Amino acid sequence: MDLHLDDKTALVTGGSKGIGYGCADALAAEGCALAICARHEDELEAAAAALRETHDVPVEPIRADLTSDEDIDHLVEATIDAVGPPDILVNNAGTVGTPGPIEELSTQEWRDLFELNVFAVVTLTRELLPHMRRQGWGRVINISSENGEQPYPDMIHYSASKGALNNFGKALSKHVADDGILVNTVSPAFIETPLVSEMMDDAAEAQGISKEEAVAGFLDENRPHIEVGRSGRIDEVGRLVAFLASEHASFINGSNYRVDGGSVAAM
Repeated sequence: MDLHLDDKTALVTGGSKGIGYGCADALAAEGCALAICARHEDELEAAAAALRETHDVPVEPIRADLTSDEDIDHLVEATIDAVGPPDILVNNAGTVGTPGPIEELSTQEWRDLFELNVFAVVTLTRELLPHMRRQGWGRVINISSENGEQPYPDMIHYSASKGALNNFGKALSKHVADDGILVNTVSPAFIETPLVSEMMDDAAEAQGISKEEAVAGFLDENRPHIEVGRSGRIDEVGRLVAFLASEHASFINGSNYRVDGGSVAAM
């Protein structure tokens, strides 16, 4: 399916690896000009080079710490200078924080996690909305998590932040639809990102079992509702994001798409 994105520009936060890179890769495959941001310049440069070589599209790597308003201002200006005002914003950057029950999590740990997972999304989106309004077209796609609908007690602050992100996306979708801007959320679960893969490698080594056995054990004990019985792939998230960015999704607004293999038990 041709998604007709070759005349569009996109900004993907946290775009140097994992799900963010998968989103950038899927958009670049459809011809999008891209800006990607992250905190580590070497990873950014490598990701941008790989995307350019694979897809032959403009890709601008921009180092930014999204918990800094000054960095967000720089990110917006640098993106517009390099590829033009973004038609598509993928808010992917985030953190899971330190797992633990509420008694072991300080208020500052909550604040730090919300700063990136929620407030950075609000600030960056607010800065880009005027550009989308001027052109009468835009897509805001927030990358959330199954935790936003199915919270886990040892990830209580992360789950709360993703619940807030889901609510923000729904409210924003009602506010900007008349301007030609559509807002949707994508909620993955147990995707085989480099972080998850490393976690499974460590679990396998600690238990003296294979990685495949470690994954199966994690699914049985921690994610029993992933009915397909495997971890998800990054490209399975990226392709959905590219679709939601396209005109093929022109009647989809305020929705939350779970890419979770059935993990969320509710309907």
